[in-house]
Amino acid sequence: MGGWRCTGLSWPGHGGPVLGWVRSDGSGRGRVSVLAYGRELGFRAGGERHCVGARGNPCPVRAVVPARSTGARCEECGRLDRAHSVAADTLADDPRPYRVYLAWFGPGMVKVGITGEARDAARLREQGAVVFSWLGRGPLMAARRTEELLRTALGVPDRIPYARKRAVRGGLPGAAERAAEIEKLYRRSAALEGAGWPEALERLPFEAVDHAEVFGLAGAGAAERAVTGLVDGGVVAGRLVAAAGPDLHLETPHDGIVVLDTRLVTGWDLAGADAGSGMSVPTVAVGAGGVQDGLF
Repeated sequence: MGGWRCTGLSWPGHGGPVLGWVRSDGSGRGRVSVLAYGRELGFRAGGERHCVGARGNPCPVRAVVPARSTGARCEECGRLDRAHSVAADTLADDPRPYRVYLAWFGPGMVKVGITGEARDAARLREQGAVVFSWLGRGPLMAARRTEELLRTALGVPDRIPYARKRAVRGGLPGAAERAAEIEKLYRRSAALEGAGWPEALERLPFEAVDHAEVFGLAGAGAAERAVTGLVDGGVVAGRLVAAAGPDLHLETPHDGIVVLDTRLVTGWDLAGADAGSGMSVPTVAVGAGGVQDGLF
C-alpha cells in the first residue's frame, strides 16, 4: 500500500466495512478496500502522522499530530470540522429530517442520539451499536429536544466511551436478551408523549435491529489487547475476525485478538507488510484506556 494514506473505516449501505484511501502525494485520488472476515491484512507505518484536514480540504500546514489521538486533526482543522457538525448546534435551520434512536452496546450500556435520516443506520454502525431502534423522526431542533428529554427521563447518556464498548463485545448475551433491554427503554420513552415530547417529532414503531452478524461478533472471541497508536516503522498485522464501529478485531500469532481503532491509522503513510508479522506497535489490555478519544 505504499504511497497511500488511510482515511478511515466506513460502513456503506447494509454491508460490511470498507477502508478508504487517498494518495499520499496530495493528488486527491482515492480508493476503497472491502474488508472480509477471515482474511489477513498487514501494513507498516512510516514517517510522522500528519493532520487530515477538515471538510474535505487538506491541512494548509500539514501539521504533525499526536499518535494517540483519534481526531488526527490539528487545533485549527479540528475547530473548522466541529463548527460544521450537527453536534455543534450551529445548524438550527437545517431543513433535512432527522431521526432519534436508542442504541445498545452491552448490558446496561444504552445511549440516545440523533442522525440525519438520509444516512439511515450508517451512524449506528459507525458507533459500534450492537442493537438499535428508531424512536422518532422530525426537524433537527425537535430531535435535539427529544434527545435531551430522554437523557434526563430515562437516565441514559448521549455518549459511551469506546473502551467500555470493546470490553464487553466478547461476552454479549443472546439476541432476545439484547432486544429486550432496548425495548424496555423504548416503552418507557413512549410514556413520555404529552410530557414534553415535541409535537413536531413523529413517533416511530419499535424494531430492534441487531448488528452482531454484520459485525462478525458471533464466535469471534474476546479481544485481549488494543492498539494505542502507531509508530514509525511499526507493523499492524493479523487475521480479521470482527469489526464494530471504527474497530478492527485482528487475530494475531502472539498477542491473541487485538483491537485496532482505525481512527488511529488516519494521517499516517502506510505500506504493505506480511500479514503474519503480528504487532510491533504499542498496545494495552482491553478496557485499560490509553487513547485520546475524540468528540464522539
